[in-house]
Amino acid sequence: MIDLSRPLIERLGTIECDLVECTPVVFNDRVYRAEWVRTAYKGNRLGRDYGRLIDHESGWETEPIGVDHLFHSAFVEGDTVYVLGTSNEAGWNGARVNIFASTDLQHWEEWNALDLDGFSICNTSLCKAGDRYALMFEISRPEEQTGVPFTARFAFSDDLRHWEVTPPECNYEKDRYTAPHCLRWLDGWFYDFYLELFEEEYETRVVRSRDLIHWDASPLNPVMRSAPEDRIPRNPSFTPEELHRIATAVDANNSDIDFCEYHGRLVITYSWGNQGGTEHLAEAVYHGTLAQFLRGWYPEG
Repeated sequence: MIDLSRPLIERLGTIECDLVECTPVVFNDRVYRAEWVRTAYKGNRLGRDYGRLIDHESGWETEPIGVDHLFHSAFVEGDTVYVLGTSNEAGWNGARVNIFASTDLQHWEEWNALDLDGFSICNTSLCKAGDRYALMFEISRPEEQTGVPFTARFAFSDDLRHWEVTPPECNYEKDRYTAPHCLRWLDGWFYDFYLELFEEEYETRVVRSRDLIHWDASPLNPVMRSAPEDRIPRNPSFTPEELHRIATAVDANNSDIDFCEYHGRLVITYSWGNQGGTEHLAEAVYHGTLAQFLRGWYPEG
């Protein structure tokens, strides 16, 4: 039965195997996915970690972006697309976040956003918050700021180049597993879509805050948890082996949600699998605006 009290996410099915942490964005009125191309992905062209943008409709892809970076995410403002990548000096994480910017998807400028010795940084999410920019980054070190890995920390910038990290009390959340992935801002509220372990399953949930210290959980949580529709094969290029994998793989995880508004609806990507290395990229849609989606998780206003 459909629950009409909550924003309705329509799952469309699986589009890739072994791709996770993707960000859909709109650039020049076209939807692209910013993807982290892991070395385990069969379509990896370099045998190294890198990022790329994929045209949602045509499948055209850019040349590799941010080679030897991890957890690529993206943000678009005006005529420029920004791709963020985490350095990989620690193997699966790093202490630096770099930004790659382009106006034509061919020529890229690069600069450093965060350089935090002693930190282990994974996912990032960038959004506009009024007249400044907000960056959420996921950490597993230092222990005194992380608590239970993985934890959201934050930084702000006026120009996307010079960043100031907020005090350690600006976090979510040190007492349990709360892996952050997607940050949005609306009406003075920051919305953190994150992953939480609940009764042996990983669920996407949402909390919001005005000060990044005190947080309110949505009364409609979870946002997403595993469902049979995750397994719908949506890619005609899947091999018989991949189709068998999608049909039989453990599905105990809906994670890494991200979304963009396009022509009055949200294009949503998320991952499903066992949260232990066997992962799949899936798509969904919400038939409404970004503002309706965010406000919809807090029906009391």
